[in-house]
Amino acid sequence: VQLVESGGGSVQAGGSLRLSCTASGSTDSINELAWYRQAPGKERELVARILVTSNFPIYAASVKGRFTLSRDKGKNMMYLQMDNLKPDDTAVYYCNAQNYLLGDTWGRGTQVTVSP
Repeated sequence: VQLVESGGGSVQAGGSLRLSCTASGSTDSINELAWYRQAPGKERELVARILVTSNFPIYAASVKGRFTLSRDKGKNMMYLQMDNLKPDDTAVYYCNAQNYLLGDTWGRGTQVTVSP
């Protein structure tokens, strides 16, 4: 499985961005998809995740109500709509695909910068 993120950029607080993740390769082997982020000097943290058999994403408390994870199964794509962005949302955002037997696959990340 290969993952490529896009859609990052710089916005002011209160603005919106939409991230995209394109999956290719053995996508049928994916059990779970997720978005993570890593801010400078901090550990990588989970933002949102979804089982491929589910229509109900799970969100970190810090983004719940502001971020929306969605999928286009036919196009093997996952999105993260980010609204009401805050400076604390500044980070590199990573797409993650998990196979429970084979492990994780990561994209290279896309930078999101939110200015006050």
